[in-house]
Amino acid sequence: MPSTLPEGEVAPRDGALPEAAVREAASRPLGFYLHVPFCASRCGYCDFNTYTAKELGGGGSQASYAETAVGEVRLARQVLRGVDRPVDTVFFGGGTPTLLPARDLGKMLAAVRDEFGLAADAEVTTEANPESVDPAYLEALLEAGFTRVSFGMQSASSQVLKILDRQHTPGRALQAVKEATAAGFEHVNLDLIYGTPGESLADWRGSLESALSAQPDHVSAYALIVEDGTQLARRIRRGELPMPDDDDLADKYVLADEMLSADGLRWYEVSNWARDEAARCRHNELYWRGDTWWGIGPGAHSHAGRVRWWNVKHPSAYAERITSGASPAYARELLDEETRRVERVLLEVRLAAGLRLDVLDAAGRAAVDEVVADGLAVLTDDRLVLTNRGRLLADAVVRDLLP
Repeated sequence: MPSTLPEGEVAPRDGALPEAAVREAASRPLGFYLHVPFCASRCGYCDFNTYTAKELGGGGSQASYAETAVGEVRLARQVLRGVDRPVDTVFFGGGTPTLLPARDLGKMLAAVRDEFGLAADAEVTTEANPESVDPAYLEALLEAGFTRVSFGMQSASSQVLKILDRQHTPGRALQAVKEATAAGFEHVNLDLIYGTPGESLADWRGSLESALSAQPDHVSAYALIVEDGTQLARRIRRGELPMPDDDDLADKYVLADEMLSADGLRWYEVSNWARDEAARCRHNELYWRGDTWWGIGPGAHSHAGRVRWWNVKHPSAYAERITSGASPAYARELLDEETRRVERVLLEVRLAAGLRLDVLDAAGRAAVDEVVADGLAVLTDDRLVLTNRGRLLADAVVRDLLP
């Protein structure tokens, strides 16, 4: 959830969508993203739309947030009146959703269930910082209907966690996985970050070994991105820390893939590995396919049919909109066919399932032979699938396919 909102055309006050967008949305899987914008402290690398109590300064209320979010769920039901299908996936992200009481997360989930219904096999995920949950909290989530939990482990190195300004101890994430499993969660993810300044290859290997020792059924591993305006960026600019090195990042990605694969996890998206198809994050797959999702909360983005929109950024502005009966949508854009095609290339080329060749235009199809000859991808039936080397150079492949 980036902290800077894009520009776009003014969204209507009632949030209404063109009828064509609602009709198309009705034919695609439906997901809800619920953004909880609160954090106990700010991580030095974070550029998400999140707020600590000090930053809010009384401008947003954690205590009333769940009820405010429920108001937007009800608005979504009005806007998507033509969408008569249950919700396939629900994802609580942040921020730290588990800073709120478990009953509040349950209240928001219940609103989605009451207004739209949940599919019998619905995936319901929450992100959680390891230190923000305990066994009783996890049991309450399970009872409320959650099926999956994603812990922000990031690293097993105390030095790396310190540079990232993470608050938990190296072993806490592993204990949290054990607690989630004991509570009855079948699906548990660990989020890792590699390439932090000062992190050695041995540090990264240790983090992977530690993560695998907990036996999660899903691991996400992302290269550290230094975002402008963050504390980390300021420290690098002052010369206190070095910039991440591309060769080092590549070495660490290769190591991650080798170790995760050896443990029975298989990549299904460049940065995501799962033990089997059931363990994949279906909510993220919904994004990557360009299906329908409604983003609840300040700064949240939504997509239905050919329309993409985003909410006002600050929690207080968001609450004011909901309280007044208005849509919290700040602006929106209508996607033309070429924009949608380009986005399909950007996202689907990263998937193990590959990119359908008929998505490419004539120039892109002409580039396929060179991409294959360079060993960056292979052709499987009517799809272009990245090789191991191609995953390291996925952005370069996209540039070749979108000349």
